[in-house]
Amino acid sequence: MGDSSNVKVLGTWASPFVMRVRIALHLKSVGYEYVEENLLEAKSELLLKSNPVHKKVPVLIHADKPVCESLIIVHYINEVWTSAPSILPSDPYERAASRFWAAYVDDKFFPALRRVLVSSEEDKKAAMAEMLEGAVLLEEAFKKLSGGKAFFGGNDLGYVDLAVGSLLAWIKVIEKFTETEVLSEAKTPSLAAWADCFSSHAAVKDVFPDVDKLADFGMKLRAKFSKAAAATTTSN
Repeated sequence: MGDSSNVKVLGTWASPFVMRVRIALHLKSVGYEYVEENLLEAKSELLLKSNPVHKKVPVLIHADKPVCESLIIVHYINEVWTSAPSILPSDPYERAASRFWAAYVDDKFFPALRRVLVSSEEDKKAAMAEMLEGAVLLEEAFKKLSGGKAFFGGNDLGYVDLAVGSLLAWIKVIEKFTETEVLSEAKTPSLAAWADCFSSHAAVKDVFPDVDKLADFGMKLRAKFSKAAAATTTSN
């Protein structure tokens, strides 16, 4: 990888959004310093200074200038480090389609996943139904975008691969918690095969979290949100 002296990533190991940024840097062979934030305890001064608006990870610091929000950072990486592979397609229509599906993942699919993880039982069932419906939509998107190749981006990882793939470990956690397959050979065969290709990719392997460790972290998140919800109910 390249010189890491002027590139830094503020993140936390369990964040799918941080994972996107790190994979993008790996694809471009850009070296970087990774700074782990413990968001369950306290946020560092560097994080608060670098992202004073949202106060969250990921943050890419390049030449002392912070860039925030994962998909914006991925755009930035693709534009600054122009060596192959390109993360976004060169064709305007294909590029627009990639942005559409990445936005769908963040606006619809991830919120449903999050609700399955931390919501009440009643809302959890509705959120799980949304996730399963979303997986079918992403299966169809994969068929159109991949052109029959291994990835959403074709022969190599692209923008939508990073958007969806960064959630893959959390999808496995949800499957473990609910005993329900989100990606299955029966309903989403293309995505099921893609998931294996994604997780074994050289740019991904070193940052793909251990699912059992992530499940333990998910249990802590559940407990934290349940405690907060109970406190709110009591105060009302």
